Amino acid sequence: MKYQALAAIAPLALLLSACTSVEPAYKDIGTRIGPCVDGGPDSVAQQFYDMRLQQPSQGVPDAQQLAKYRPYLSDKLYQTLLKERSEPQKARLLSGDLFSSQRDGATAASVADASTIPNTDARNIPLRVNLSRGSSEWQDEVLMVREGTCWTVDDVRYLGAAPHLAGGSLSQLLLK
Repeated sequence: MKYQALAAIAPLALLLSACTSVEPAYKDIGTRIGPCVDGGPDSVAQQFYDMRLQQPSQGVPDAQQLAKYRPYLSDKLYQTLLKERSEPQKARLLSGDLFSSQRDGATAASVADASTIPNTDARNIPLRVNLSRGSSEWQDEVLMVREGTCWTVDDVRYLGAAPHLAGGSLSQLLLK
């Protein structure tokens, strides 16, 4: 009798557990010190590249440019760029467009749609960016990370045929 009651309750318990909500894989998605841009990872990345196309820059961004970039950049990348800015000898070695594998940068950019990524609980998402300048076309990859409720640019992988900067990615380049 005791086992019959247990056998009847077990399927009921399984049925009820299937009806409960699922918690995200990461409850704590960190905090964010700086301002934020609304949108998902692909939207924020596209807004960042659109701003860069309107206001292109070469080398390590100056203080005014960094202030404009701040809402789009991860805390880590922002602090690293600030540090580079304070070391003029090292900053001089970083010429050309740091956010593109081509020295002169792009005149058009299109970020891939993040909806093809199945994990909505992801903390970081690499997105392909199709870039072009004149007849030259290439693809780089932007790493978007989640800080608090914000998506931010944390790194750029140089995937172009002949990247003008050695290191493979922006973060590796800045660590040298």
